[in-house]
Amino acid sequence: MADNPVLQVRHLRTRIGIGPSIYNVVDDISFDLHRGRTLALVGESGCGKTMTALSLLRILQQPPVVEVEGEVLFQGRDLLRLSEKEMRAIRGGRIAMIFQDPASALNPVYTVGNQMAEAAELHLNLFGEEARERCLNALIEVGIPASSNLLDAYPHQLSGGMRQRVIIAMALLCEPDILIADEPTTALDVTIQAQVFDLMRRLQRKKETALLLITHDMGVVAELAHDVIVMYASQVVERGSVEQIFDHRAHPYTMALFDSRPTLETTRGTLRAIKGSVPALTHYPHGCRFHTRCPFVMAKCKTGEVPDFPLVDAHSAKCWLHDGSLESMEKWGRQ
Repeated sequence: MADNPVLQVRHLRTRIGIGPSIYNVVDDISFDLHRGRTLALVGESGCGKTMTALSLLRILQQPPVVEVEGEVLFQGRDLLRLSEKEMRAIRGGRIAMIFQDPASALNPVYTVGNQMAEAAELHLNLFGEEARERCLNALIEVGIPASSNLLDAYPHQLSGGMRQRVIIAMALLCEPDILIADEPTTALDVTIQAQVFDLMRRLQRKKETALLLITHDMGVVAELAHDVIVMYASQVVERGSVEQIFDHRAHPYTMALFDSRPTLETTRGTLRAIKGSVPALTHYPHGCRFHTRCPFVMAKCKTGEVPDFPLVDAHSAKCWLHDGSLESMEKWGRQ
């Protein structure tokens, strides 16, 4: 990309303490977010996608989190070095997040209108009827009917899908420079999903918003993403453009993710699952962390660090299959 990124993440590591031991729940992750583009973080649950997003915004519970290191550069400022007061001015305004669980993201003792107005007051300097009007328009944009009544409702009075749309409206209220969307349409039906996707695209066109999309739904990735990072066991295992990831998958884990998608054929039979499960944070395997589930596993996969092998353009994969050795080429040729 020729333009300057709006966010630069360099060697991000987030460590948590479990008993006397310390573990990397986000392990040396780097990426750029560009204006008007969408970067998707994909992978199974437990791979570190949401922890990456929470680390960027510094909304992690301490303990168990004991340390976050690296650089998160937003317009020349390292977010990891700012005071909490400085972060509050950015969080929710310049950088907003759509949380996966709306029940825990909304305060149960305040009305929807109170919570939305707080964001309008803090980040837009709007008060009273002007703030209420801005909140109403945000709710209408995400397809909520009778929005005036909803502003006076409490979260428990809304359905799960309605709460999710309120969260999306709150995130879009201030037209942020960066929007982090963690499974943003999980609780919504397909009609509202399409409406939300269209709203995100319009926001990108209007304000050139950078979108960090967290999902395991490859259909959503195909719909919205320009670039993709595949995460497994707290690490990045493959990265590239959406075309490269969809058409030239280079890591066995990425291949397995695609093979496990439902298709017209599998809906009539048995879904193909990935063998095994994501290892526990406390028991990551030595060597390649996917080797216990990998059909291409070799002896060299079981020890030492696996480097990132560059492929074409910005496409890379953390996999020994691309080291150019005869053994690896023979394995790769059998896929």
